Amino acid sequence: MTKSSLVVLLLAASATLAVAQAPIVVHSPKLTFQNSGTTQLLIAVSPVNSQIVWAAGTGGTYTVTTDGGNVWKSGIVPGAEQLQFRDVQGVSDQIAYLMSIGDNTTDFRIYKTTDGGNTWSIEFTNQTTNAFYDCFAFWTADNGVAHSDSVNGVFPDILTTDGLTWQSIASMPPALPGEASFSSSGTCITTQGTSNAWITTGGAAISRILATTDGGNTWHAYNTPLTSSPSAGGFSVAFRDALHGVVGGGDLSTNHYGQMAVSSDGGQIWTMTKSPPIPGAIFCLAYANGQTLPSTASDEEVQPVSNPYARTVVVTSEMEPNYSNGSAAWTPDEGKTWYTLSQVSGYWAVAFADPQDGWFVGNNGQILKISF
Repeated sequence: MTKSSLVVLLLAASATLAVAQAPIVVHSPKLTFQNSGTTQLLIAVSPVNSQIVWAAGTGGTYTVTTDGGNVWKSGIVPGAEQLQFRDVQGVSDQIAYLMSIGDNTTDFRIYKTTDGGNTWSIEFTNQTTNAFYDCFAFWTADNGVAHSDSVNGVFPDILTTDGLTWQSIASMPPALPGEASFSSSGTCITTQGTSNAWITTGGAAISRILATTDGGNTWHAYNTPLTSSPSAGGFSVAFRDALHGVVGGGDLSTNHYGQMAVSSDGGQIWTMTKSPPIPGAIFCLAYANGQTLPSTASDEEVQPVSNPYARTVVVTSEMEPNYSNGSAAWTPDEGKTWYTLSQVSGYWAVAFADPQDGWFVGNNGQILKISF
């Protein structure tokens, strides 16, 4: 979550897998357990492609595979042993970024490796008291944005255009009283193409989407219908193209069913979907078709209309009191129809390179590959 007082509550998370559905015939996905090489809680996962995947979590731990998960190599970033990595962005087998959180102002850092994790450099160290960096996302290998809770009515968000240095963004919308985000495995922000990004918020009286269409130079705020309070709001957001996306959330103080809303105009207007058939707030969601970085700055990810998984979304939930018994569901049509699979649990986040290559990560270093 966003505030340090709530971080401990989310140290353990679980989810269950969802069955899969082709356009006509419903079928179960292939599930393959993999050995991550660590027993630390893995919080975030970032596929580069079907072969290269990075994951990270507690104890300053990261792990990476270059063969689709047959072999994972884990390690600990020197100096980060007491920190949690709440977000990871894989770029290649050699390049990746990590975002850390902790109890102190300067524990919020961005690390980068360019040699497959053998060495790590610190690109950003927070100096703003009460800032809480929840998530980051990238358009290209060198162009990304990191998002923090508001401080005195301002979001101290930062941007990089060279993959080396980070600058403050002066154009963020003013924050509502109490407005913040939830560091939901780094999925409170998402990018698409080379210039679009969306951030989901909560904590205030209204849950909003903060959106940019010009690479972070200007931003706009749009209201969503999700429940919002100090323990509720939007947790996770994803877009399959420049116009169509979903946002999920709920209230961490109850075990009521989570909420999801859908947009078809770039995040300006949102409509509630059917509730997922699992209790608890939606903590993480992902399109099964994948949201990997474009290979060049000019590439735009296009979702073919004929792709049967273009609208397939997988969600995980969190439940009180110990946040270790959540479950998961999936929808083939962005929330009109839902399916669950409850026998698999203990997973925190999910992400896909493509429908055949997705990964859940979670408690005790567990990794599960899911293939539709």
